[in-house]
Amino acid sequence: MSEEEKYQLQERIVEVLKTVYDPEIPVNIYDLGLIYRIEVLADARVEIDMTLTAPNCPAADFIMEDVRLRVEGVGGVTAATVNLVFEPEWDKDMMSEEAKLELGFDVD
Repeated sequence: MSEEEKYQLQERIVEVLKTVYDPEIPVNIYDLGLIYRIEVLADARVEIDMTLTAPNCPAADFIMEDVRLRVEGVGGVTAATVNLVFEPEWDKDMMSEEAKLELGFDVD
């Protein structure tokens, strides 16, 4: 898989991640800043590192499975592994400006 193909696949993955929501927050997980790493490997397997807004999030399993299923549904992806990480710790500064506006936070 060429670097260009990896890039295009990663762009499609980002688009699908923008359709995944924490059931308690009306902003997608990508714009919330919960996705730390998306790596497309040579065999079109995808590894994702993500976090949660709180370590004890009751929807953690649901969100992670939703991410895995949606990413595996992207054409060209052969498999997806979703790793839950808590370093660095998530904070509101990781959100996109759009997410901050949606949730009523001040935008710098």
